[in-house]
Amino acid sequence: MTPVGSEPELADRVLGGWLGRIAGNMLGKPVEQGDLWTRDRIDQYLRQAAALPLTDYLPEPAGEDDGFELRPEWRQCVRGRIHGSCRDDDVDYAILGLDLLETHGFGFSTEQVGELWLLRLPYLQTFTAERAAYRNLANGLKPPLTATYDNPYQEWIGALIRADIYGWTCPGVPRRAASLARRDAVLSHTGNGVYGAMWAAALIAAAFRAGTIRAAVDEALAVIPASCRLARTVRRVVSLHDTRMTWEDTLTTVAEETAGLGWIHTIPNAAVLTAGLLYGDGDFTRTITLTVRGGLDTDSNGATAGSVAGVLTGAEAIPEQWTGPLEDMVRSAVFGFDGARISELAERTVRLAETGAEAEG
Repeated sequence: MTPVGSEPELADRVLGGWLGRIAGNMLGKPVEQGDLWTRDRIDQYLRQAAALPLTDYLPEPAGEDDGFELRPEWRQCVRGRIHGSCRDDDVDYAILGLDLLETHGFGFSTEQVGELWLLRLPYLQTFTAERAAYRNLANGLKPPLTATYDNPYQEWIGALIRADIYGWTCPGVPRRAASLARRDAVLSHTGNGVYGAMWAAALIAAAFRAGTIRAAVDEALAVIPASCRLARTVRRVVSLHDTRMTWEDTLTTVAEETAGLGWIHTIPNAAVLTAGLLYGDGDFTRTITLTVRGGLDTDSNGATAGSVAGVLTGAEAIPEQWTGPLEDMVRSAVFGFDGARISELAERTVRLAETGAEAEG
């Protein structure tokens, strides 16, 4: 593996991760309802708008009665209407993780993650496992009970979407990134929900040095138990890709094998994400568009795919149609961060990465 080079290169990679996460999230947000917006339905919408192959943000609906009802936020998320990012939990948690590391350092505890949620994050901007854990925290429970008491969402995708900051601040050190992500994830998740966070953090950390997306995927698999269902599902996608099966047939095959888990569960979403990364093959636009077209939790998967691809290519290589409309501005529900500059968040992340590297050294 080639090391991350100079400070400017690290800064470009980290900024690429932030921009990629936000762009991928915005791309997927209008169709984020996996039981309605299936892979076939998304492509029908794009075909009707003459937007296949997809190379930009989603087009706006042709009319009110076109039979395709996007999420209400679509007016701020489709091409031609974007002026800075929409608020979304997929970005809020990256910001909250940044604040966590700046406040408590890399030795933070799971309890401190929970304290910061109560301090910085509005309850009604949490969902599924995070809302259950938040309620448990407010009622005085401590980790790991916060993850297990009255929480039917323990293996859903929430912890995975919180993991990026640990990958960005541990460039080239996937095991360290996974360890940090685990400490965060156990506040609200168990089992494959925790493994998903570890895997995503490692995937992003590996992307700084791996050279290819396949190498990063292989490295990330090494940080989770080989026998867990997440690892088996990711390996299944890799093996189908290796046989030169088409992207469509790969997703159809794995969807049949993960049927019944629901569209917000970590396992089927990891399959869609892995397929988007492998078939995207390092091309930023192809990676995030294939991932979002794969359906399920489209904004979360688009965000993570964008983060990995953005780190792999660097910000300078991300096409202008994705970054320009963001106008270097992010909306956030995290107290004190609404309207923050994306470039400033990236600079603060680089400082943490350098501090972490010094501490490790």
